[in-house]
Amino acid sequence: MDFLTLFVIYVVVVLTCIVLVCKYSGQQQTPFTFLWDSLAKIFGPITPKWLQKFSQRAMHKLFHQRSNMFIYIHTLLEVAVYAEFTYEVFGYCREMDTTLVSLSVPYILFALKTLFFYLCIKRDPGTVTKRKIAGQLHIYPYDRRLFHPGVSCPTCQLVKPARSKHCRVCNRCVQRFDHHCVWVNNCIGSQNTRYFLLYLFSLSAMACDIALLTGDMLLHVVLRSGLLHASYLDENGQQQPAGPLFIVQHLFLTFPRIVFMLGFLVFLFFLLAGYALFHTYLALINQTSNEWYKSRGYVCKHCHPATADLCSVSPDHSKRHFYSKGVLQNLGEIFFPPRPILKKDN
Repeated sequence: MDFLTLFVIYVVVVLTCIVLVCKYSGQQQTPFTFLWDSLAKIFGPITPKWLQKFSQRAMHKLFHQRSNMFIYIHTLLEVAVYAEFTYEVFGYCREMDTTLVSLSVPYILFALKTLFFYLCIKRDPGTVTKRKIAGQLHIYPYDRRLFHPGVSCPTCQLVKPARSKHCRVCNRCVQRFDHHCVWVNNCIGSQNTRYFLLYLFSLSAMACDIALLTGDMLLHVVLRSGLLHASYLDENGQQQPAGPLFIVQHLFLTFPRIVFMLGFLVFLFFLLAGYALFHTYLALINQTSNEWYKSRGYVCKHCHPATADLCSVSPDHSKRHFYSKGVLQNLGEIFFPPRPILKKDN
């Protein structure tokens, strides 16, 4: 089972890296920086100065500045998956009488996903600017828990509208800030959350559909070859029935690239589907991931219990989901986001 073990290790490493990048991108203290600092202390004395400076610039640009690197990785992975599906799986499926309609679905989903992916990258997420600030201040009321009136962004030198946050990676304040996504090299905010949700669901559907077609093809191979009723000789020369692990190993040795792709897609689907469902839940209650994260360990920065200097919060402002207006209105706000009214120049 050496090949299967290596494959499982590979999938675990890839998914761990994806989760870590998504979770810690844009933050100052991350496992990447801790590992980098530890390696720098060990190899720093023997590493040339020019190489140290180059590595520091590269790491800073990759994880703390806007970079297209992850868009290229995203595109490369998609090209690899679709090349393998088109080159091998498509032909096998046609031999097994899979309809062209079923085989065309992954390509339709790819076109839709590419459209939403492009919109996520190119659309402004809702940048807070001097020209729009007057209108943006009136879009959402301050809940006086996470967002307080009169607070200015020290970087942008602008009053922060409710639900906005300054993104260190993009170096701007974003209206209804959710998070900075490295895979689209853009912030997710009020004006592009809808495209991000549709992107997640189309990408999940794409991975699921290709995985189902590939799994169906491998299942037909097993049934037609009679592997379910086959047997083999073990190390002691005893005849043993071919179990699930033997069949998986046989398929891996016979169709290594296809099984490799299938395993990657299955794990990736569960990761993407879970992430998509989480953001759907946030959309239904009209909450951003930034607000969800902050509210888990909510402590009002304006209150000082030691001196009994507490904020006076009305019952309406103490609601857990302050901005929720019901499922339909919450979804309407996602797909038809409110826009600031711009004053006409005299």
